[in-house]
Amino acid sequence: MSEWRETNFGEVIDVINGFAFKSANFLENMTTNSLPVIKIKNVANGNVHLNGVQYHAYSENLSKYIVKKDDVLVALTGNHPQAETQVVGLTSRYKLDCTALINQRVAKVISKNEETLSTDYIYYFLKDTNTHLYLASRSSGSANQANISKSDIENIPFSLPPENEQQAIAAVLSSLDDKIDLLHRQNKTLEAMAETLFKQWFVVEAREDWEDWEEKPLSQVANFLNGLACQKYPPENAIDKFPVLKIRELNSGISESSDWASSTIKPEYIVENGDIIFAWSASLMVKVWHGETCILNQHLFKVTSTEFPKWFYLMWCKHHLDEFISISSSHATTMGHIKRGDLDNAMVLIPTVEELEIMTLKMTPILNKQIANQKQIQTLETLRDNLLPKLMSGEIRVSCL
Repeated sequence: MSEWRETNFGEVIDVINGFAFKSANFLENMTTNSLPVIKIKNVANGNVHLNGVQYHAYSENLSKYIVKKDDVLVALTGNHPQAETQVVGLTSRYKLDCTALINQRVAKVISKNEETLSTDYIYYFLKDTNTHLYLASRSSGSANQANISKSDIENIPFSLPPENEQQAIAAVLSSLDDKIDLLHRQNKTLEAMAETLFKQWFVVEAREDWEDWEEKPLSQVANFLNGLACQKYPPENAIDKFPVLKIRELNSGISESSDWASSTIKPEYIVENGDIIFAWSASLMVKVWHGETCILNQHLFKVTSTEFPKWFYLMWCKHHLDEFISISSSHATTMGHIKRGDLDNAMVLIPTVEELEIMTLKMTPILNKQIANQKQIQTLETLRDNLLPKLMSGEIRVSCL
């Protein structure tokens, strides 16, 4: 580490806070002279997205707030790391081709000199768990409304490696991120292929032989097992336990903040990689579980069938999901949900045995490839997340050409 220079982050970077745009001036649709505005909600964990984005007219006085491809953005407001939702200090890379603007409480971090400190290295330094925890420890406000400032970022203790070592470290981490991104894109393509085939077979084509097909409620096609109130089954010891799968984990995976329950429960409540999980309350969704072995919590169904292949009941659950979301939204409760009667009313077309076998030959490899890709994604993410702090601290050194 003798070649690494100890300093403060602010010596080598600049932090530009976003502009305080007025809500009344936002545009719902893009016009000739407007740009999308990146808010905290758009700073997703990894890459920035434009879901639900609003637009604002551009003028030269807003030029310092422009972001372009590969810029590094930090959320200055969020929850403390122990909270369940978006966390303060979350760092993302802007990977979109279109120019955008940053709203207040989103900051852009840029290098004062790319020959001294590269943007790639800035990104990975800010993604380091140690950096993130440092910023969270400096945050003000409540656990659910934590804030960090420009000076908090500038005052982070920083070890500056030589340029060639920065490049080598960033290259190792970027190669892993590139592989992860490729697998995610493959899975999107595979998912689109499966949806296209399903619609072709069951929605689009007005087939004459449909009159030979049976129609059944979704509840009769698959078994929908509701999860346990896992707080009633605490771990009996430090060994015989599994993490609890809740809606939070279904979205973001098992984490250190996940709950634990005894593994000595009925085996049907154990969730394995590749199981189909249906969140029927609050945020309705249907997903293939791609995580470690865990225990099914209440408000989630584990969907199985002894009669029909996995792809079949997965695709039919997805087919009816918009309808279920609409039903959930119509319930005058604080947390929308569906009932088992809604599963009874959701109808499924059952092809003949011979046709189902032909369909399965096409669909099963697609689903299996998605599951295999997701397993590889998890392996690569774990490797990256374990390597990152060790590379950033110099605990692991990389050879430089």
